[in-house]
Amino acid sequence: MFPIRDHNPSERTPYVTYALMAVNILVFLIMTASLEGDRALARFYWDWGLVPAKVTEGLGYGGFLTSMFLHGGFMHLAGNMLFLFIFGDNLEDELGHLGFTLFYIASGLGAAGLQFAADPTSLVPMIGASGAIAGVMGGYLLLFPRARVDVLIIIVVFFKIFPVPAWLMLLVWFGLQLFNGAAGADAGIAYWAHAGGFVVGFLWVLPKWLREGGPEFWRRSQGHPDHPAARYGRSGVPIVRRRK
Repeated sequence: MFPIRDHNPSERTPYVTYALMAVNILVFLIMTASLEGDRALARFYWDWGLVPAKVTEGLGYGGFLTSMFLHGGFMHLAGNMLFLFIFGDNLEDELGHLGFTLFYIASGLGAAGLQFAADPTSLVPMIGASGAIAGVMGGYLLLFPRARVDVLIIIVVFFKIFPVPAWLMLLVWFGLQLFNGAAGADAGIAYWAHAGGFVVGFLWVLPKWLREGGPEFWRRSQGHPDHPAARYGRSGVPIVRRRK
């Protein structure tokens, strides 16, 4: 199940979202161009990723921040940037450029913190922007629970795109992180970082939601953004009709 787009266009240019995507892509390109061999790559991740065992020994605190901009391969990078592209612009629209920047960093730090707490003696470097992006998803869930998200369902040879409400896609995703984390699933994925980032993002946006009226905000907006949703034609290009 892969989200490929939402129907929630932003009203302002999401400069911070684009900048975060650009930094992540640039770091990945520099890393792959300058590092030769698995040994050099492993050393780079050890130096700049978050290694819980190093933090436990009082070292490597910088990894809480730098690990957010490292990725383990093209598909790792592409998946994270897709999620950031889909959900980031709307949170930036609501929080403002500076507010979204602080929100993103806080989500990433919270994600790394929970992953560290889950296994403080681990020698495996944690890398990736997915914890911070999980925070974006948590904030999106609170503000736009009924915004439509197009999800690609793949079952063996069956491919189909279904529009679903954001709350369904995001809660299923969050539930899977909790389940896999509790079950000890080990597929090179930091499930607790995802869960931690999601919770931090949700809680960070909670005061804004309360200021807007809480449940009354949902009743006014019906869980949708306060501007018309995008419609997609056969070309896949969004059609947005603004109110005059």
